[in-house]
Amino acid sequence: MAQDAFGNFSDILAICRKLGKVRISVAAAQDEDVLRAVWAARDAGIADAVLVGDQGRIEDIAAKAGVGSLDIVHEPEEAQAARTAATLVREGRADALMKGLVNTSDFLRAVLDPDSGLRKGSLLSHLAAFEVPGLSKLMFHTDGGINIAPGLEEKKAILLNALGALARVGIREPKVALLSANEQVNPKMPSTTDARALVEMRARGEIPAGILEGPIALDVAVSRKAAEHKKIRSEISGDADLFLVPNIEAGNLLGKALVYYAKAKMAGLVLGAACPIVLTSRSETAEGKLHSIALASLIAMSPAP
Repeated sequence: MAQDAFGNFSDILAICRKLGKVRISVAAAQDEDVLRAVWAARDAGIADAVLVGDQGRIEDIAAKAGVGSLDIVHEPEEAQAARTAATLVREGRADALMKGLVNTSDFLRAVLDPDSGLRKGSLLSHLAAFEVPGLSKLMFHTDGGINIAPGLEEKKAILLNALGALARVGIREPKVALLSANEQVNPKMPSTTDARALVEMRARGEIPAGILEGPIALDVAVSRKAAEHKKIRSEISGDADLFLVPNIEAGNLLGKALVYYAKAKMAGLVLGAACPIVLTSRSETAEGKLHSIALASLIAMSPAP
């Protein structure tokens, strides 16, 4: 599936409908927005769900929300619900995993559990997709959700996770902005030296795909006019697909600024496990959760390149 870029989340939903349904295992599903999202995914023809959690609460919430019949596995204890949901994926009874009303640390502990979890040896990392009004394609950001202050080797793993996910959905040679505060390499600013090292790794073939530029400031990454004003020659300026942020604070702030100031729509996944994992903010809407399900479904259904 060759795909230069996706214009919006509707494009992803349309492709998912053609590929067919996946099965999502939801941990601690007793949450109204989660139930609305999985029901919308079912209604859109992209996914069915098995809901692991407190059956009584799930049924009560579903009835009040107007959600129809659901496949439920009763497990009222939230941490155990996360382990059970992960086990369903591990045993091949589901294709992707989704976080419901469970603490993130308990959820990720279940993912990493050596007996019932989904660890495959890779570093876990977060990939966010943003549909920003006025832009012609989705932007992907990593990692604003899992790794707090990644060093160079962790950034390499984060980048490889993201490149692998984008390749699965057909974006084989993304334009990658390795973000920092400016374009000058400064030993006192690790994000600049790490960015330069990653560019050199790409040149040596240690990173298998992508047009990498960095260190690069956000204005240059998103604006050709800014690059020209700074007299910076760039192959990706104004057309970046993937943004590697220097740390979790930068990614979190940038993502929330896009959502709350620019009115962007967002999807979020955890990569690096045996399946794509839907992990969104507790404040995320049902629509945002649906977009995350769609992105997870597309990755799960697409063969490795």
